Amino acid sequence: MNALIIEDEKLVALELAASIAEVTPDVRIIGTLGSVKTALRWFAENAEPDLIFADIQLADGVSFRIFEQFQLSCPVIFTTAYNEYAIQAFKANGVDYLLKPVDQDELSQAIAKAKALVKAKSSVALDVSKLLEALNMSANAGRNTYKEHFLGNSRNSWVPVKVVDVAYFTRDQLNFLVTNACERFIVDYDTLDQIEELLDPHVFYRANRQFIIHIGAVQQVKGLSNLKLNVKLKSPNHQLDIEVSRDKAPVFKKWLEK
Repeated sequence: MNALIIEDEKLVALELAASIAEVTPDVRIIGTLGSVKTALRWFAENAEPDLIFADIQLADGVSFRIFEQFQLSCPVIFTTAYNEYAIQAFKANGVDYLLKPVDQDELSQAIAKAKALVKAKSSVALDVSKLLEALNMSANAGRNTYKEHFLGNSRNSWVPVKVVDVAYFTRDQLNFLVTNACERFIVDYDTLDQIEELLDPHVFYRANRQFIIHIGAVQQVKGLSNLKLNVKLKSPNHQLDIEVSRDKAPVFKKWLEK
């Protein structure tokens, strides 16, 4: 089976190719394309592969543009940094998806599904117009569900805190909310996972197990020698060092560029 990777992060593309080779050695990567423009040119000059791995958000646009222009019948496994919007729309069209960083078990299952489709000579119809419509509807609906205030506890007093004033959430035995003014409040949730589900992923990012940060609180990001990232927040929270792992680094950089 010949497969094509569409991914604008070289490191992510290399790691995906290595993972594919590990879980299914019979899948051969015939090329890696780093942009919508390059992909459009490639499909204009080449026959479609047996399988496509496509990042959704590329540097020069969304990969759906490719499938709007070319009527492809091969299975497409989308990769995305965001578990949101119309994920079910992909599955309804016989298309799977993987969240970054890619889990090898999920990768193996997705490829097995694609192989079954190819073996059955099934045609995977990508109705991009309906998919984009579903994405927009889900996005508009989802924005109304994100929290706008949290109730913070400080010295047995409860204080309503606007989400726009939050610099980050952190876990240290209890969950804490820290504002842009460096005010620190306990928030009554058992885990950071529960808090993360209530936040707009375009505005907040789960940097690691201990921190969820607001994009407006980021002052600068430095690359480390081990390919991890060091995030510095704006004053008065500038003394804090937040580390983003090597696996999450490409996704985090793309989140900052949104």
